[in-house]
Amino acid sequence: MVISDTIYWILFAIPSILIASTLHEYAHGLAAYKLGDPTAKAAGRLTLNPLAHIDPIGALSMIFFRFGWSKPVPINEYNFKKGELGTAITALAGPFSNFLLASLCGLANWIFNVDTGSIGGLFLLTFTTINLALAFFNLIPIPPLDGHKIVRAILPIKLRYYWQQMERFQIIFLVILILPITPSGSIASIFMSFFISKSLLLLGFL
Repeated sequence: MVISDTIYWILFAIPSILIASTLHEYAHGLAAYKLGDPTAKAAGRLTLNPLAHIDPIGALSMIFFRFGWSKPVPINEYNFKKGELGTAITALAGPFSNFLLASLCGLANWIFNVDTGSIGGLFLLTFTTINLALAFFNLIPIPPLDGHKIVRAILPIKLRYYWQQMERFQIIFLVILILPITPSGSIASIFMSFFISKSLLLLGFL
């Protein structure tokens, strides 16, 4: 099946991103709520309604530049019994939800032997890839990504202060991460391409 890049983006990629990012943010909110922080629920973010998680600028960026973001789920780590650990678990919940969805897609592919050349098969492959991309990207340990919060919880106490100070430079880190500064593309694309291809192979898509 041959389709244009624009049609593929509209019919397959954007819906996949919308579903995957909604579940990602919902997982953050649910984990925080279960750990004792009701902030996300009070803000109306403990929901599977995509509209609650859409950032207008991030959505427009996704449409025009094919890179975007959702509104981060608000949390208050002082509501956790162990603040930094609770924040780390809440941060991990997002990528975990994406890995879970990708694994379920791999299971469906294995059971039904999906033809990725069909419309359904192409959507399944796209949805799996998007979930893997969201998971691996967010696990990169730079602010404001989830990986930064996860690493903070396992660092020695003396180093945590300096690790948190990196948040002041989060825009710089993100620009370095996503700009194509190498012949092979951006640092993020190189990192994710490697792990996504390995994961798709493991899940039986390649």
